[in-house]
Amino acid sequence: MEAILEIRNLSVGYDDNPNVLKNVNLDVFQNDFLGIIGPNGGGKTTLLKTILGLVKPMGGSISFYRNNLKIDKINIGYLPQINQIDKKFPISVYDVILSGLTIKRSIFSPYTKQQKDRVGEVARQMGLDKLIDRSIGALSGGQLQRALLGRAIIDGPDMLVLDEPNSYVDKRFETDFYKILEDINKNTAIILVSHDVGTVVSLVKNIACVNEGLHYHSGTNVTSEWLQESYSSCPIEIVGHGDFPHRVLEKHEGCDCCRED
Repeated sequence: MEAILEIRNLSVGYDDNPNVLKNVNLDVFQNDFLGIIGPNGGGKTTLLKTILGLVKPMGGSISFYRNNLKIDKINIGYLPQINQIDKKFPISVYDVILSGLTIKRSIFSPYTKQQKDRVGEVARQMGLDKLIDRSIGALSGGQLQRALLGRAIIDGPDMLVLDEPNSYVDKRFETDFYKILEDINKNTAIILVSHDVGTVVSLVKNIACVNEGLHYHSGTNVTSEWLQESYSSCPIEIVGHGDFPHRVLEKHEGCDCCRED
């Protein structure tokens, strides 16, 4: 398998917590679908921000590759948690998706017809073609999430990074949302961070648990022993329920489950 992202001995911290991540090693492959799980405060979001270049590591390296050649960067699409989005901002679904192309044009250059047509294609892929002129303030959480996903993929990224995408997806659209991700994964590597271990296991190709360090599991046939070791003080079991299994935490005390990353 051909790696597009290589992380070696990565350590990241802040003034108030110098050990958020310690000696993290990870490879993400072409067309990979990597699920990242772990307790709150374990460092999942910090890892994403470091990959995106938003946080500077204290040690170690992050390298990118194309055709087995090391390059300075790759095109990364990012879907943030939508609680960071101001829904009062006067912008339509069309403009949200179109804004994903801004980096590829001069500030003084108009969008081309091909770029505008591409917005329509992505809106249809997201199931938003009938809502394309609607303001984001009038969207449900799941509709807004899909508009932001359209923005993240419109320019054909090498890798797509999603931070807790299922937190705001309408339940009636949840299955469709994951089907969209499966379609995107045919041409794009995906990193998906989620607290919902069961959903991650049902979707992804490989799994990593981030809990200060990183525990990698090739494939998705995880055992309860691996989960408990990876989560440390947070014992977990997986049970099936409906279309997707869900996470169950055994009764326990004294863990850091409720801390934020």
